[in-house]
Amino acid sequence: MQPKKLSAYLYEYKFPYLFAILSIVVSVSLDLTSPQLTKRIIDEVIVGGKTYQLKYLLAGILGIGIGRCIFQYVKEYTFDATGIKITAKMRRHLFDHIQSLSADFFDRTNTGELMARIKDDIDRIGDGITFVGMLMIEVIVHTSIVLFCMYRLDARLALIPTAAMFAAGLTAIVMERKLDSVYESISEETAALNTIAEENLAGVRTVKAFAREKFEIGKFLSHNKKYYDLNMRQSKIFVAYYPYLSLISKLLPLIILLLGGRLVMEGGLSLGALGAFVEYSMNIVWPMEMLGWLTNSFSSAVASNRKLNKIYAEKPSIIEKECPISPEHIHGKIEFSHVSFSKSDEGASVPYEILHDISFTVEKGCTIGIMGATGAGKSSIVHLLERFYDATQGSILVDGIDVKDMSLKQLRSNISLVTQDVFLFSDTIMENVKLGKRGQLDASAVRHASRKAQASDFIENMEKQYDTVIGERGVGLSGGQKQRISIARALAKKNPILVLDDSTSALDMETEQMIQDTLRTLDHTTKIIIAHRISSVMHADEIIVLENGSIHERGTHASLMAQKGLYYETYAAQYQGGENHAR
Repeated sequence: MQPKKLSAYLYEYKFPYLFAILSIVVSVSLDLTSPQLTKRIIDEVIVGGKTYQLKYLLAGILGIGIGRCIFQYVKEYTFDATGIKITAKMRRHLFDHIQSLSADFFDRTNTGELMARIKDDIDRIGDGITFVGMLMIEVIVHTSIVLFCMYRLDARLALIPTAAMFAAGLTAIVMERKLDSVYESISEETAALNTIAEENLAGVRTVKAFAREKFEIGKFLSHNKKYYDLNMRQSKIFVAYYPYLSLISKLLPLIILLLGGRLVMEGGLSLGALGAFVEYSMNIVWPMEMLGWLTNSFSSAVASNRKLNKIYAEKPSIIEKECPISPEHIHGKIEFSHVSFSKSDEGASVPYEILHDISFTVEKGCTIGIMGATGAGKSSIVHLLERFYDATQGSILVDGIDVKDMSLKQLRSNISLVTQDVFLFSDTIMENVKLGKRGQLDASAVRHASRKAQASDFIENMEKQYDTVIGERGVGLSGGQKQRISIARALAKKNPILVLDDSTSALDMETEQMIQDTLRTLDHTTKIIIAHRISSVMHADEIIVLENGSIHERGTHASLMAQKGLYYETYAAQYQGGENHAR
C-alpha cells in the first residue's frame, strides 16, 4: 500500500467534513442572529414601546439557543468521529509502512523514535484534524460572519474590529513561525527520551547487575532537562506574544462602545444598533483569544506531520519482483555461489566487507555447520539467506531458484530460524510456539515439538502449563528455557529449512546432546547450525570455519581434526586432551 498524504485522508472523508463545516456555519449564523434580536428589543420594545413584540423576540432567542445546541452537538460529534477514524487509519498505515521497510532501516533507527512517531506524533496530528481543526474553521466562519454583520450595521465602526483582527493575525503568524522550530526539536527530544526509557526498562536487570542505576538516571535526567528547556522555550514564546492578543481583545469592545456612543449622541447610529455592535465585538473577542492556543497546537501538528513524512520517504531496500517465482513446494537445497557482502554504517563513506567469496552447497536433508570467531560473519550468512539484506556479489539459491526471484513470504515462511537472542512475545507459551503458523498448529503439535526441544518438563511443571503467560521478551524464564521454547517454535513448523544460530549456547551439555539427537532424526529437513561449540556441529555433513569473513577451513569433523588447523585448535581449547578425544 502506498503511503497517503494527510490531504488524501481529509479528501477521503470530505463529505463528513463538509457536513460538519455546514453545521458550524448554521450554528454560528444562529448565534450571530441573536444581536439582531437584541437590536430590535432595544429599538422597538424599549425605545419604541412595542411591548407586544417582546414575547416573540424572546421566543426567537430561545429558538436560536436550542438550534445552536443541536448543530453544535452535530459539529462536535462529526469532527471527533471522523478524526478518530482518520488517526486510526494513519496509525495502521504508518505501522504497515514501517513493517514493510528492510532491516537496514531498523539498523539506523531507534525503537524509541518509532514509538514517538506511531503514538505521540499521530496523536498531535489527530488533535489538529479534530478539535484544533474544528476550532480553526469555526474561528474563520465566526469572524467572517461577525464582520459581515458589523459592516451591514455601520461600515465606519466595522473598520476597528477589522484592524484588530489584522493585528491579531499578524501576531499569530509571527508566533507560529517561532514555535515551528521549537516543535521540531521537541519532537526529536521526545524520541530520544522514549529510546532511553525503552532501553533501560527492557534492560533493567543488566543495569542493576552492573550497578549502573546512577549513570542511567543521569543520562535520562540529561535528556529530560533538554526536554524541559525546550518546553520552557515554547512557553516563553507563547507568553511573550499572547498578552498582545489578550490586550487587543479586551480593548476592542471598549473602543467600540466609546466611538459608537459618540455616533449615537450625534444621531448617526441607533441605540439598538450600538447594542448589537457591542455584542458583536464581544463575539469577535474569543477568536482573537483562541488564536494563540490554536497557533500553538497547529504548529505542533505540522511538525509531527513532517516527521511522519520523513518515515514515509523511506523505501525498502529489499524489493520483490512483480512476478516472483513461486514453486509449489520448497525442498530445501541451499547454494551459496561466490557470495560477498558489504555494509555501510550510518555516516561512513566507504562500506566495509563482512563476507568475501563464500561458496557452499547443502543438499536437501543434509546439515552444514558454520563456526568462527565473533564477528567472522556467521550470522550474516543467515541474514542473506532470509534476504534481510542482499548480497553485494554472487548468488544465493534455494532449490535452484535465486532468492531474489522468490517472494519474501514464501522464502521466509519455509525457513525456521532460532537465534541466540531469543525474542518471546508477552503471551502464552502455546501462542509463542504457534507463532507464524497459528492457524495450522494444534495443541498436540505444540506439545510434541516441546518434548523434542526438551522444553516439556519445565513447561508442564508450571501451574498453567502451556497457557502460562510469559512476561515481555520472556522475562522470568532462564536463558536455557527461552532457547528451548524458541527451538520448539521452530520444530513445530516442520519447515524444509531449519537454521540454528548459536541457539543452544545457554543449554547444558546433556540437554544440548538430546536436542542434537532430535536434529539427526529430521531426515527431510536441511539444517544450518551456527555455533561456537564443537559439539553442536561435529555431526554435520560439512563444516566450514570462517575467519575475517572468508572460508578458512572446510570439511567433516574427522578431516578438519586431521588438518590440525583452526578447527582443531578450537576443539583442543574446548576439551582437555583434545588430541586424545580426536582419536
